[in-house]
Amino acid sequence: MKVFVVGSNGQIGQRLIQLLKDSKEHTVRAMVRKEEQAESFEKEGVETVLADLEGTVDSIAAAAMGCDAIVFTAGSGGKTGDDKTLLIDLDGAGKTIEAAEKAGIDRFIMVSAIQANNRESWHENILPYYAAKHYADRVLESSSLTYTIMRPGILLNEPGTGKVYAAENITYGSIPREDVALAILAALNERHTYKRAFDLIAGDDSIPDALQKV
Repeated sequence: MKVFVVGSNGQIGQRLIQLLKDSKEHTVRAMVRKEEQAESFEKEGVETVLADLEGTVDSIAAAAMGCDAIVFTAGSGGKTGDDKTLLIDLDGAGKTIEAAEKAGIDRFIMVSAIQANNRESWHENILPYYAAKHYADRVLESSSLTYTIMRPGILLNEPGTGKVYAAENITYGSIPREDVALAILAALNERHTYKRAFDLIAGDDSIPDALQKV
């Protein structure tokens, strides 16, 4: 499976690209918006394409053409304003979903945020971020795509353990970014995750076992 990664320069994206690059089952194409980012990936032997989530749906569709799956793990980041959250986390996600349909790419994995589906659990200090994730997820759920929506808890930079807990309603928890990337990799061909949305935190189950329980 050829996987198109949106958010390639992010911390989860970089980890996922390395996993895909080392995989015997998959190949990867990284979407980046800056030439220097493309050069960095290409030095590592990673196929790249220049495109921007603030660009057109057609440009994203053209960048993804020929791939078999899309992983959306992009985010505006904590240092930008609510305007960028709206443009990247919501509209950028919506454009990518439209682009997938236009390019004939059926498989789509969305990296969301824990409890994004449950307004009562949103953190007061990042309400626009949660609103963006909430509605991006709803757009994906109403699309024609074979989607999986992962809602990881607080993201950590510590080494992954390969042990997680996945369920439809987890109120709180954290997880290493490495384990999120591993879960994305495992979910690509895991039919039990098709058309499903779930929270994901560190736990006691192996990633394959956890995905079978959602």
